[in-house]
This record gives sequence, structure tokens and C-alpha cells, in this order.
Amino acid sequence: MSLPSRASALALVHEFTASDSLRKHMLAVEAAMRAYASRYGEDVERWGLAGLLHDFDYERYPNDAHSPTEEHPSEGVRVLRAHGYPEDVLQAILGHASYTNTPRESLMARALFAVDELTGLVTATALVKPSRSVHDVDARSVRKKMKDKAFARGVNRDDVVQGAAELGVDLDEHIAFVIGAMQGEAEALGLAGSGSLSKAE
Repeated sequence: MSLPSRASALALVHEFTASDSLRKHMLAVEAAMRAYASRYGEDVERWGLAGLLHDFDYERYPNDAHSPTEEHPSEGVRVLRAHGYPEDVLQAILGHASYTNTPRESLMARALFAVDELTGLVTATALVKPSRSVHDVDARSVRKKMKDKAFARGVNRDDVVQGAAELGVDLDEHIAFVIGAMQGEAEALGLAGSGSLSKAE
């Protein structure tokens, strides 16, 4: 079965999600997923779609009650299934929310869980830099911010640590790898910083 196109996936993201920051989060997770797929010799497009679509239903179905079967991500997965998305992508998306009780059996599912919260922490770290650029972020600065419980409160630190462990990667290396993936998409993520405009002119 052929994979739905990235353009159609992006159209779903835009249809369901008005928030610019949430859209950028999905793009950041997509960048990290594509980078890990490339590193592991996996299907870059397939992994990219899992990253791009993992939160597309979050704004419409926020699931504050953490229902394992209703709202985000279960509702989104039902929509994606109707659109013909492959089951391994759907299982990875279900698995990124631990409360769905979906085991993360595939490497794709473990990678999605590992990069999801971390991209939020990297973004937040970049945005407090004077340059507001992800190019000025390194693993050390992210680790420092991780320890500050008041910083980026919405980011689940335990998930970041657990995600790296499940993926079988060293936490510092994992953070550096995700930063690198996001640096490659800095413009699209709005994290190229204030200095990048003058360079382009």
C-alpha cells in the first residue's frame, strides 16, 4: 500500500491545528523522526509522517482526562485510519501517549516517544537565548534547563529520560542528535534566530 503524501499530511495538520506553536512542534518532531530513521536505515518518509501527525488532533481533542480510548491521540488515529495510513504509523502515534496503554513495540514507536517531549525542551531553550536561535543550543544547555523545574513546565522530564532509555541511546547523545535535526529545519521551526535574516540579505 502506498504511503499518503507529506503534502496531504500537512493539509490535515493545518485543517485540525490553528496554533502556530503546536504546528511547529509537529514539524520539530518530524525533523527528529526523519533524522533517526536515516540513522537507523529505516523509511524516512514513514517515520516523518508519524512525527508530523502525532499531535494533529490535540487542539481539537485535548484529552485532559487522559482517556485511553477517547480524544487525543485515539480520535486522531481513527481519522488517520480512515485516510489509509499504515497501522505501524498509527501504533507509534498511539504509543507516544503512555495513557493509551499501547506498547511501544517498534523502533519507530520508541523513537517518537523519545523525541516528542525533548523537542519541546530544545525549542524552549532556544527561545530564551538572546538570539532565539536553535544554532546556539547545545546538549549541556538543555540538560541545565531540564534541572530547572520552573522552566518549560509543560515538558515531562521523566518522558525525556525514559524515552532515551527505551531507545537505547545515551541521553546527552540523544539530546545533541535531536538538536542537530532541529538545526537542519531551523527556518521552518522559527528558530533560525534574529541573526539569520541579515545573513540572507
